[in-house]
Amino acid sequence: EAVSGAQLVAQALRAQNIEYMFGIVGIPVTEIAIAAQAVGIKYVGMRNEQAACYAASAVGYLTGRPGVCLVVSGPGFLHTLGGMANATINCWPLVVIGGSSDRNQETMGAFQEFPQVEAGRLYNKLSVRPSSLEVIPAVIEKAVRTSMYGRPGCCYIDIPGDFVNLQVNKSSVKYVECCLPPPISMAEHSAVSKAASVIALSKQPLLIIGKGAAYSRAENNIRKLVDLCGLPFLPTPMAKGVVPDDHPNCVAAARSTALQHADVIILLGARLNWILHFGLPPRYRQDVKVIQIDICAEELGNNVRPAATLFGDINAVTQQILEEFNKRSWKYPSNSEWWKKLRGKIKNNEERSKGLALQKSLPMNYYTVFHHIRELIPKDCILVSEGANTMDIGRTMLPNFYPRQRLDAGTFGTMGVGLGFAIAAAMVARDRTPGRRVVCIEGDSAFGFSGMEVETICRYNLPILVIVVNNNGIYTGLDANSWEEMLKLGDPAACVPPVSLLPNAHYEKIMSAFGGKGYFVTTPEELQNALKASVTDKQTPSLINVMIDPQSERKKQEFPWLTRSNL
Repeated sequence: EAVSGAQLVAQALRAQNIEYMFGIVGIPVTEIAIAAQAVGIKYVGMRNEQAACYAASAVGYLTGRPGVCLVVSGPGFLHTLGGMANATINCWPLVVIGGSSDRNQETMGAFQEFPQVEAGRLYNKLSVRPSSLEVIPAVIEKAVRTSMYGRPGCCYIDIPGDFVNLQVNKSSVKYVECCLPPPISMAEHSAVSKAASVIALSKQPLLIIGKGAAYSRAENNIRKLVDLCGLPFLPTPMAKGVVPDDHPNCVAAARSTALQHADVIILLGARLNWILHFGLPPRYRQDVKVIQIDICAEELGNNVRPAATLFGDINAVTQQILEEFNKRSWKYPSNSEWWKKLRGKIKNNEERSKGLALQKSLPMNYYTVFHHIRELIPKDCILVSEGANTMDIGRTMLPNFYPRQRLDAGTFGTMGVGLGFAIAAAMVARDRTPGRRVVCIEGDSAFGFSGMEVETICRYNLPILVIVVNNNGIYTGLDANSWEEMLKLGDPAACVPPVSLLPNAHYEKIMSAFGGKGYFVTTPEELQNALKASVTDKQTPSLINVMIDPQSERKKQEFPWLTRSNL
């Protein structure tokens, strides 16, 4: 019995329990998508390979098993590089399958010929082309396994065009079973007790929870650790919700103070990179003791020499630390000077934000908008957030109560991820937690990267609520009158500020063009009504275009994005 290359790829993916494929079909991969659907894999056709790759990567983070991105040769492959790099830098499992030109035309200037395997090596843990049809299942098993084992990341498989319809006898194919779940490694006992001793001697401890902790599904153990030891904790942006943001020990509202004065920091699956200011002074104490817990040995000791290194799976190692503290019965006192300092700062910052949120002036500012969004969206919704001010202020204003329910620009700071992430989250939610809503909050500039994916949302009938926080630009914009004045000065390319976008752009019409519901809002009342209507309608995708003050800024800083202190 004969089987085609396309069928072999699809069957092998199914054998590895792959559930979702995102992509754009064309020569030579159309048959692979058809074969994937035939074996029960869900295929979502996107409008740009970059968004398809972002979507597939989010599936890997949300489910722990890679999504697949399927693309054509040459330019199709090249458009996935952003998604590959974003997945690898975020440490999310992903498999990209790219068609490539026929083998017998190599070096001849074939249609879309490009050295794809070689180009893929920079962005991937594994970049490989099967040498024959017979080995396709083994190669796919290795790619899926490699994407998940150790520190997760992206893997690329190159399928020559002539393989797709080529047939081979089933009996000669090297079929392989589904790979085993990733092995769970634990820290050595001496390191665990050393860490516990350092923590027990701390005067100003701080637990930092990273998205590695969210990925490893360590929420129950981490919550137990926070409660058992009474530790103040700070989530990194995508780790919000591992322990709920409304937990009394959350010190996110006093972030700078907590980092600057902590004498012992426990890093749970977070890296000392730009997001955490590298762990260095003046953002940290010179003598801070860092206890680092990570699944990647090479990460241990980056930027700061740790007081203890616990190498292993976050969930398993947290369990080890818990067991150690169960023996010691140590709890950090809740009436300490450190807690007084942190609570004072939290109160201060929350009152400041509240003051800004309650401003009645029009057009609205960011804080007012987020205040109303927070009041009206479901508590268990999956929040996707991207933009400059939109993402930064949204992070502080919009709480998360459950793990892995905030997706944003991530470690790589990637703009354009929003709609792909939202589509992936909605597909996964539909299958695993029906009724859970996806709310995608975009800056107007961020929305522009993949705005046409609104058609994809409508085609697959995903009840996503997209909110565009529109300030007519990147960071800041111009109001309509200033824009008109600006145009009198001559050619817009010569005189319009590089950060400007068209004022009062009606992004909501993109949604209504494809059958979803669009709302254009300028006042708090209109915003409340649009939010209520969108949340109540659980079937229809909707987009709320919220006009805010083009000059609305974070708190009271001048050019805050230049200082990076907001991150």
